[in-house]
Amino acid sequence: MGHGYSPAWRKLTIVILRPLLSGLLKRDWQGQGNVPGKGGLIIASNHISESDPLALAHFVYESGRYPVYLAKSTLFDVRFLRGVLRGTGQIPVHRDRADAALALEDAEKALVDGECLMFYPEGSCTRDPELWPMTGQTGVARMALRTGAAVVPVANWGAHELLPYKKGEQKGLAGRLKKGFHPFPRKTMKVIAGPPVDLSRYRERPLDKGTLRAATDDIMDAITGLLAELRGQRPPAERYDHHKVLEERRRAGAAAVPGPGPDGVASPDAAVSEAAERKADGS
Repeated sequence: MGHGYSPAWRKLTIVILRPLLSGLLKRDWQGQGNVPGKGGLIIASNHISESDPLALAHFVYESGRYPVYLAKSTLFDVRFLRGVLRGTGQIPVHRDRADAALALEDAEKALVDGECLMFYPEGSCTRDPELWPMTGQTGVARMALRTGAAVVPVANWGAHELLPYKKGEQKGLAGRLKKGFHPFPRKTMKVIAGPPVDLSRYRERPLDKGTLRAATDDIMDAITGLLAELRGQRPPAERYDHHKVLEERRRAGAAAVPGPGPDGVASPDAAVSEAAERKADGS
């Protein structure tokens, strides 16, 4: 079955959201010419705020494509949102179910149908204290290599000032941000798109963990490089690994408590791509 949507619903969202976003955020956009005008496409971006999906969608739409997101399945249970999400062709993700990898199957169908999919390879808002990209999950690389879709790296900066991530680190730049929604003074949303990531050397390889990890690292390197350009700063030599940090904290907590420590529990913010990756990789 192909990927379905209603042109009327898409037009309605454009009529409502386009002027709203134009009024809410100032724009500093670069690289729109790197977004192909047709064909299955993956936009892979960093994630710094719960407000950046709409701002990125605005950038992509003005670049000539309609953005499609992978959204939590629970949002499709909300009466009004269900009609909007299904009408515009967004893809539901069942993160709490064993068949989470089906989200990737639906995404692949959409790519084959020529849609433009928006993806955050990190899986959630970054936990890096200075808001640099974290290590990426392999869902984007898997889809790109399975479908042949181009991956356009995108970096954004500024949404964290509008709405800082409420679960961010309490140190560094993240710790200095005042929590809550801050529309005034009007914030500038900086976005830059780079040329498609060259994944050609991986296309004849088996889709094992080594291949997917190497391709994912290339994608994250491209995103990080673009963000460094936007910020005018040098990124850290080693990318922040949220899962590694959580494991180290669990071990430290277990060592401080006599007897066996508690079982680790997956973060409730686990990424769409992470859930699918666990299923697909059998981990």
